Amino acid sequence: MPIPVISMAQMREWEKATWAAGRSEADVIRRVGHIIAARAEQMTRPGDLILVLAGKGHNGDDARQTSQNLADREVYLINVAEPEASLSEFLSQLSLQPALIVDGLFGIGLNRALDNHWVTLIEQINHSGIPILSIDVPSGLNADTGQPHGTAIHASVTLTLAAPKRGLLAASAWPFVGRLEVAPDIGLVSFPLQSRTQWTTREDFANYPPTRPVAGHKGTFGHLAIFGGSLGYHGAAVLAARGALRARPGLVTAFTTEEVYVPVASQLQSAMVQPWQLGKRFADSFTAVLIGPGFASQNLPSDLKSEMAYLWKELPIPVVADASGLDWLASGPIQAKALRVITPHPGEAARLLKTTTAAVQESRPETLDQLSRLFGNCWVALKGHQSLIGGGGIQEVFVNSSGNPYLAQGGSGDVLAGYLAGLLAQPQLQADPLKALRYSVWQHGAAADLLSSRQPNWVLDDLLEALGSLPSDDLRRAVL
Repeated sequence: MPIPVISMAQMREWEKATWAAGRSEADVIRRVGHIIAARAEQMTRPGDLILVLAGKGHNGDDARQTSQNLADREVYLINVAEPEASLSEFLSQLSLQPALIVDGLFGIGLNRALDNHWVTLIEQINHSGIPILSIDVPSGLNADTGQPHGTAIHASVTLTLAAPKRGLLAASAWPFVGRLEVAPDIGLVSFPLQSRTQWTTREDFANYPPTRPVAGHKGTFGHLAIFGGSLGYHGAAVLAARGALRARPGLVTAFTTEEVYVPVASQLQSAMVQPWQLGKRFADSFTAVLIGPGFASQNLPSDLKSEMAYLWKELPIPVVADASGLDWLASGPIQAKALRVITPHPGEAARLLKTTTAAVQESRPETLDQLSRLFGNCWVALKGHQSLIGGGGIQEVFVNSSGNPYLAQGGSGDVLAGYLAGLLAQPQLQADPLKALRYSVWQHGAAADLLSSRQPNWVLDDLLEALGSLPSDDLRRAVL
């Protein structure tokens, strides 16, 4: 199940209910210590030095417990009561080149601006160049607003406890949080938590996609039509088609402009390729359409653009719009019960809404809502760090938990658009489009995470090899 994104007040109520039920803080701290230690061991090697910084509160207790559970590692614990007194001890340990710093200075209870001594210590930690694992929240960061109390730790990984805190998802918090991970089971009791924003977990996709019927054939699993590719941008159509094939629909046909038909067709074997022609009959066999990848040439015929707008408005089957195809959509209502999806990145979202990318990043859930309403309550996958999935007439917004900055390669979005459309082309998966959308975005990011754990220089060909083949359990072995 997805995990609600909560406020600090909700977190405190949850803890209060746990203590009232008879569970002790000491038991939870012991469990947290084992969880943090396991993650620290994933980020280091046997024999490495791990420097643990523990403050005076419960966050410090978690860090102290962590220091007792690190097997086959050299551990140095600094109990930081007064920052000016601990600074020289910290700098001395830096000379020994620790492999990891565990940050347990402050938790969610910090509610004041840090004085100059704390600022100096935290800045020295940040400037050390050592990877940092923050417990629950990067020390110094407000977990409700995502703003620093003067300064804050720049974590490599933040392992937040029980549930994601609202402020950790704010764009202002991203430089401090680093990679956000969640440890949901820390020993708290079951507690009703309400939140519009939901954090996606790998467990959400257990046994998905479902087992295929044993007597299935190509027609059972759908036929995707991809419209894309133009002079100078034919590779996008190729990547989208290859991404679609990884989703394993029954058939994929790519329609591309005549001037790039040969290079597109020469790079695709399993997909059929045809040159686009005005007035060509749209086949009844198609079960979904993707429009846009590689339609970036300035010389595309106006008839092509108007036909893509018509497909968006009128087709009864799912239509996914990506890249340049987004600019050709007509706003307003769409055919009743028609499944429509758009996949903009922040820059494209800003262009569609006539605003700035900075404004999009500052209010991503609201941006998603506006885009969905603009195009007839369509589904939206707002790409970027912690991609959002929502719209489609539902209230919830789902935050994707996978992925890393190495997805920032030209063509990555085309791969995702093709994979997503390839899933939606399958009649078996159309009954729950939200799950198909969430799974495609998660799988795309999870494949990148696995690749990044193995080699630093992977490219899109590697992503296409991994895409769709990743069982959830593989991520447990990935060291990010």
